Amino acid sequence: MKAWMLRKTSDLRRESEPLAMCDLPEPSPAAGEIVLRVSACGVCHTELDEIEGRTPPPAFPVIPGHQVVGIVHALGTGASLYGIGRRVGVGWIFSACGSCEYCRDGRENLCPDFRATGRDRNGGYAEYMAVPEAFVHPIPALFSDAEAAPLLCAGAIGYRSLRLAQLGDGQSLGLTGFGASAHLVLMMVRHLHPKTRVFVFARREEERRFALDLGASWAGGIDETSPERLHTIIDTTPAWRPVVEALRNLRSGGRLVVNAIRKERSDQSELQRLDYASHLWMEKRILSVANVARRDISEFLQLAAVIPVRPQVVEYPLDQANRALLELKAGRIRGAKVLRVAT
Repeated sequence: MKAWMLRKTSDLRRESEPLAMCDLPEPSPAAGEIVLRVSACGVCHTELDEIEGRTPPPAFPVIPGHQVVGIVHALGTGASLYGIGRRVGVGWIFSACGSCEYCRDGRENLCPDFRATGRDRNGGYAEYMAVPEAFVHPIPALFSDAEAAPLLCAGAIGYRSLRLAQLGDGQSLGLTGFGASAHLVLMMVRHLHPKTRVFVFARREEERRFALDLGASWAGGIDETSPERLHTIIDTTPAWRPVVEALRNLRSGGRLVVNAIRKERSDQSELQRLDYASHLWMEKRILSVANVARRDISEFLQLAAVIPVRPQVVEYPLDQANRALLELKAGRIRGAKVLRVAT
């Protein structure tokens, strides 16, 4: 099979081909696993974090990709939840132990043995992949393969962020950064909290226009002051400056939810600008979003079909994975990027 391999970490400012195309044997399913013939795989900022070493794979080489849509191709011993030919999806959570206190409490995203698709185990930048059947999800018929792919991560992590935000209908919400996840959060909010006004902070004018097109009440730059102090802000950027600016725009008792697996070090000095009185005092709170649980994916897929959420996607053929990653790194984002693997 054709597959993209990550062999080492690299600096994408200097490296134009971080992944190498390889011919590999088709994977065989272990007990309880299924093999998917991959149809589409989303391109996520987390892949940039893996490539550049902020959350590196524990071992090389590895096949990246964790927003995977495919058709069940083969069944391992004991696998019986899905028949051959069923369309299913795989998100960031590849597996968890199932027995620790976090797993027993429904917070398998915090499991010490959490394994991530495309980082700890081979992912979907390939024609086939093997995965435990307990960690795959049926895809609603409403969505095309390309539409479904970003729902499995960008949508699911956005859904978890919104849950942690504890937003009430009519309370104000800020979205810092407006890429794959944030544009899906805006769609969710318009359905779940129709009285809520959404304020978007984004670097590029194109992203700000996109946010207004999708129903945002206001859109401005990362450093701008919102027209009103906000109850909650969800930050989806890889940088530190937006965190500092978001805290300044929160009202008393406001909540900042940081939806990023890692932050880049290039502007970490921005944290020195934190002023306790203006950024942190008055019981402002900061939460991070750590991974996703299966519940986040399954619940969000059901919600997305009801709304319905129609992600804006830009498709690339599988052989252009490096181009998609470099354009994501450059900030050329409108919606979500998806690799088209098979038709």
